[in-house]
Amino acid sequence: MWAAILAAMPIKKQPSGNRLGATRNVPDTRLQTFANPNLNRDYVIRFETQEFTCNCPVTGQPDFATIRVEYVPDAVCVELKSWKLYLWSYRNQGAFHEAVTNAILDDLVAAVKPRRARVEGDFNVRGGIHTVVVVEYDGKRRAR
Repeated sequence: MWAAILAAMPIKKQPSGNRLGATRNVPDTRLQTFANPNLNRDYVIRFETQEFTCNCPVTGQPDFATIRVEYVPDAVCVELKSWKLYLWSYRNQGAFHEAVTNAILDDLVAAVKPRRARVEGDFNVRGGIHTVVVVEYDGKRRAR
């Protein structure tokens, strides 16, 4: 409910001289990264958000989901604020559940080139159907 209310609220630009308003929180499709602090070890990074929103491309109605990510970084890790703003960029986009979950994995792989990755889109019930889409990347590109 809060996600729908917040989505409808206009974003106010803060004056750049104000420390708290120096950076704007606006949707952004660019994922930022930082150096992996331990290249010599495989370790798993997991994060999730319950506030993912996109629009049904057929009806235009909002679809809400929990997005769960798990990946083993290689040279770089994704910076989480950029991840939040990236997910926010889908808020007004029309996308089928399967397409958006695959696109999120593709963008994560392009940004961090992980050793492996998994993205799960757990979409709220719509029309009486609960949809969960899971996509995985094993570190190798597959021919299309």
